[in-house]
Amino acid sequence: MVRKALVIIGSLALLTACSGNGTQDASGAIAVEATDDACKVARTSAGTGNVTFEVTNKGTKVTEFYLYAEGDRILGEVENIGPGLTRKLIVEVGESGKLQTACKPGMKGDGIRGEFTVTGDAKKATDADAQLAEATKSYQRYVNSQADQLLVKTEEFVNAVKAKKVDEAKALFPISRIYWERIEPVAESFGDLDPKIDGREDAIEPGTEFTGFHRLEKDLWVDGLKDDSPKIADQLLVDVKDIVNKAKTVELNPTQLANGAKELLDEVATGKITGEEDRYSHTDLWDFRSNVDGSQAAVAALRPVIAAKDAALATSLDEKFKALDEALEKHRKGDGFKLYTELTPDEIKALAETLDALGEPVSKVAEVVTSK
Repeated sequence: MVRKALVIIGSLALLTACSGNGTQDASGAIAVEATDDACKVARTSAGTGNVTFEVTNKGTKVTEFYLYAEGDRILGEVENIGPGLTRKLIVEVGESGKLQTACKPGMKGDGIRGEFTVTGDAKKATDADAQLAEATKSYQRYVNSQADQLLVKTEEFVNAVKAKKVDEAKALFPISRIYWERIEPVAESFGDLDPKIDGREDAIEPGTEFTGFHRLEKDLWVDGLKDDSPKIADQLLVDVKDIVNKAKTVELNPTQLANGAKELLDEVATGKITGEEDRYSHTDLWDFRSNVDGSQAAVAALRPVIAAKDAALATSLDEKFKALDEALEKHRKGDGFKLYTELTPDEIKALAETLDALGEPVSKVAEVVTSK
């Protein structure tokens, strides 16, 4: 999946295109009007703490909205906003400074950017709420454990590719990706490492080399290993080591957990359920399972807070996750899953409907967690 690119804060033309003249709604959310060639942000400043954006797509292309810190570190994002739809993004901003907003019509490129200034020194949610502090610590432990396994299994996969052990490499491909897919929202926050590791051939930016897991997937299943496959494998391991080090040291906050849980389900809905992600190996259900695992881990960490503030939502989440787990387990095959090409249209439809049913309550988590 390719969505993040590094751009230094500043392009004057983009800042002009993105400066807004909308309104702020009664709830305090900052209205964002996204079109195919503009990104009108109602207010380009806020105080530290929770900042809410209400993004409406008035264009003809599916769009995304991002809030970036320096170096294109992603503080928050909301993706797959279809024409005519409105999505809410809640971001906890802990420090004052210069940030950037960005709309990405067509979900490609650097986006239509604008300056966003944050002032003040509001107390972090985890400093004021012991339950939220424990939730983030719990999820960080989960990220650390998955990052460790990502490194181990990627190294095994890379070694098999370099040794030209094709069958072994094919078997290790979906296994190594389990740990990437579980922590994908954290991994994606680090600029251009995401497209280098996980970029699909048709989604990378023009002039960018096709590298990472999916380049090696194509080599293994379609083209055969090439002279430069070992080099691509070595670079994948270097990039994964970089991601692992950063993911294990990044400071997380509760809204990142909530937003990440929803983002993982969106990933399934736009890539895995369509068979687009692993188009050469057709191992999409491994990724599907792992994205759901990651979403469930984030929600589980936040569950004590959710249950205290909205018991009905906690119950709904439990029921919907259970239903999706059961739907997925029907497609187990040995130690893994059926290939995507083995699913019938009715089976794909049933999975999509169960996924949609879960997406609705998960989309409410961020608002509940940040409510007083």
